[in-house]
Amino acid sequence: MISARESHTATRLANGKVLVVGGYDAVSGKPLAGAELYDPASRVFATTGKPLVVRIGHTATLLPDAKVLVAGGMDNSESRLVSAEIYDPTSGTFTATGNMTVARMRHTATMLPSGEVLIVGGGTPAVASAELFDPSSGTFVATGSMSVERVTHTATLLKTGKVLVIGGYNNGGGNLTSAELYDPETGKFSVTGSMAVGRTWFVSALLDNGKALVAGGYPGLVQAELYDPVTGTFAATGSLLVGRADLTATLLASGKVLIAGGHNNCNQPVSSAEVYDMADGAFGGTGSMATTRAAPTTTLLEDGTVLVTGGDNNNVSLASSEIYVPSP
Repeated sequence: MISARESHTATRLANGKVLVVGGYDAVSGKPLAGAELYDPASRVFATTGKPLVVRIGHTATLLPDAKVLVAGGMDNSESRLVSAEIYDPTSGTFTATGNMTVARMRHTATMLPSGEVLIVGGGTPAVASAELFDPSSGTFVATGSMSVERVTHTATLLKTGKVLVIGGYNNGGGNLTSAELYDPETGKFSVTGSMAVGRTWFVSALLDNGKALVAGGYPGLVQAELYDPVTGTFAATGSLLVGRADLTATLLASGKVLIAGGHNNCNQPVSSAEVYDMADGAFGGTGSMATTRAAPTTTLLEDGTVLVTGGDNNNVSLASSEIYVPSP
């Protein structure tokens, strides 16, 4: 990349390119102002329009009209942000849109089947509130609140159309085992089964069979679980080969899930990667990255390969990127 980054966002656009926004540079100690585009055809990054606000811990969501909603995060003054902006790939520019109802960072943003974006939780301090962004009006409107405050949780759109919100930590500092379901038809959250292990800085991914895989978390957890939307319960599945927090999870075209990077249980970044296969419920080894990375991004490209960008390497933010090629 043109700039070294960690805790940034990377969003695959409708044209196949990848938009990289914001993040943090450990050398300067500040959030980054710029944005870049990765072109898979040339394998080159190029600058694009400058975001209106510097951000870390924000979200970036591809909208139905091919534009990208960038929302919340933290700025140079270390203040949580209510602001949001829209990136237009046609003009390569960012423009302001409506503000969120609550300032948030390290929240989640989930595209709903309706075309609205569900924004949930965030901190610091953590909040229980949620809101909906309507792309047609460019406005945010409050919706039902969760039963507990959450930050660094995950949110996964299930095949039922509901959104599964899992774990994170709350204002008491505890890692949460609880989970909730958001129903877009009622605009309300309801409590569902709890995990066996409290998790923060972990990942979740929807599998082709409709279940959700939950893996890793601080401090370098190896445990993984599956959420079954039919029973509303979590059950143990195979363990990670390497305990990880600040990891990534990418659903591959094969239906397997690529797990890459992160901090191990000694809080050291790792280069190893592994693949979860739902057919046998186990994790298996795969090629390691060329560089140790925690809090990078992984983005599935149109050709089925995965772009890995940036991340932390022992308190040094990375500009490098690499491509993962799945087995045939």
